[in-house]
Amino acid sequence: MNHTLPKDSSQMMDWSWDKYIPFFDFLENSGLTTKNISDWMKYWSDLSELIGEVGTSVYVSTTVDTTDEEAKVRYHRFLEDISENVSSRNQILKIKFLESKLSPDNFEIPLRGMKSEVELFSTDNLPLLTSDAKLSKEYDAIIGSQTVNWEDEEVTLTRLSPVMLETNRNKRENAWKLASARRLEDRSEINEIWKKILKIRMSIADNSGYDDYRAWRWEYLKRFDYTPDDCLIFHESIEKIIVPLANKLLQKRKEALGLEKLKPWDLSVDIFGRDALVPFEEASELEEKCHNIFSSVDSDLGNHFGIMREKGLLDLGNRKGKAPGGYCTEYPYQRLPFIFMNAVGTHSDVQTMIHEGGHAFHVFESADLPYTSQRDVGMEFAEVASMAMELLASPFLTENVGGFYSEEESARARIEHLEKVIMFWPYMAVVDAFQHWAYTNPAEALDPNNCDEEWTKLWKRFQMSDHIDYTGCEDIIATGWHNKLHIYHVPFYYVEYGMAQLGAIQIWGNSLSDEKKAIQNYKSALGLGGNATLPELYEAAGVKFSFDDKTLEYAASLIEKQIKELS
Repeated sequence: MNHTLPKDSSQMMDWSWDKYIPFFDFLENSGLTTKNISDWMKYWSDLSELIGEVGTSVYVSTTVDTTDEEAKVRYHRFLEDISENVSSRNQILKIKFLESKLSPDNFEIPLRGMKSEVELFSTDNLPLLTSDAKLSKEYDAIIGSQTVNWEDEEVTLTRLSPVMLETNRNKRENAWKLASARRLEDRSEINEIWKKILKIRMSIADNSGYDDYRAWRWEYLKRFDYTPDDCLIFHESIEKIIVPLANKLLQKRKEALGLEKLKPWDLSVDIFGRDALVPFEEASELEEKCHNIFSSVDSDLGNHFGIMREKGLLDLGNRKGKAPGGYCTEYPYQRLPFIFMNAVGTHSDVQTMIHEGGHAFHVFESADLPYTSQRDVGMEFAEVASMAMELLASPFLTENVGGFYSEEESARARIEHLEKVIMFWPYMAVVDAFQHWAYTNPAEALDPNNCDEEWTKLWKRFQMSDHIDYTGCEDIIATGWHNKLHIYHVPFYYVEYGMAQLGAIQIWGNSLSDEKKAIQNYKSALGLGGNATLPELYEAAGVKFSFDDKTLEYAASLIEKQIKELS
């Protein structure tokens, strides 16, 4: 039989599992030698990329239109018929490869990950992982269908977010309460999804012989360079160093707004009473001006984004029926990224676009690595790519270089961004600490009431302030864990944002003294893909992989200094 792989994934979109079997048989039956190991690995890598590209295509289809029933069927069919079987056959190939004691050049890091994958694998978990993925899509469908009537128009809750930037306080309050009431309508449905998904995750850990899901997930996420205890230390450092600074910013906000107490709907409006920034009206304008910004940062990055525009690899505007949030994914065989988001015309959308652009550039810069496993980047560094790009791009937001704003508006946007960095770390600590609690105390976490109590407790630890009055908002605070999609889609994937933000701040700090060198180091580090340890990746970018008191103090000091200079 001809074992030549298809030229592209489009030929495979409707394949059933039997069409894939001969390619895996060929790999399994091939003898491995020092002469052919590189070619064998490249064949396996190419096959994996083609299959991954099919998976990307069917997943993207479910997010661009959550009402597309045919897309859901194709996605579920891929998970059940293809993905599970691929995992089983890949396990056989991994064992074959490891037992050969052979390895292509420059393959030490993927080898480390592969050994972990073999130890982690359990056939019993394949249908459970599929069920987990299906439940996360059910969660998406609930969130995606949340609409309200606002000013005689049915709008998504995402479309209400710009109202939080308006200067009319009564209007902000009405919008916040309307959105909150709508979210609470789905409280019981999301609770049921949580109970199902938590039981599945408990079973996954049991099947693999782990004490709890956190231990299993740690191994699954290949967190070789830090421990759960390191995360708890990070939380303590945030509580010690960042929470007091966040409180200073809240006090400044309260005083500037002339309020005795802030309410939840007062946390985004401009403190000087200026109207919200309106950087663009149409998604096409967001696309064009971000292209200009990326080109100003670095010509190579601008060229990368130009390729994405030419090939239609952007879906930026918000619309009913679209999945929530934003993401950058990859068509791995083509080495091309795809960016999805829900832009409605706010500065937050500009930040999201630039953030996801950083992820996209990671795909381009690491494209020359021959094996897909060399490009498997841990989120602790993948998020450095995106968060550093937000900061590196910030000097180019002005109209005179093709951006969105006047000099005054740009300074305002940059100050708001830096303040949000400070405010993010405590929120990240809530999300991460909640998951540490839930997965090490699963019997308690199966009761959503306990989850509400734990979230509220963590909120008081990291987010509560003498400057904010949450009276009457207790239920919406307690169910905050319903609104963080990472908890349902990608458990434990959130602390990476906090770690990476520290790396990004360091890169930005370097750029303030030598912009050209900082950007070159940034690109060089992206070019390593995932083919280095976390400390090595950070070092290549010219920074340290660290999240202790000292590093946080440096970041806090730099941010405070820059806010003063921009004010």
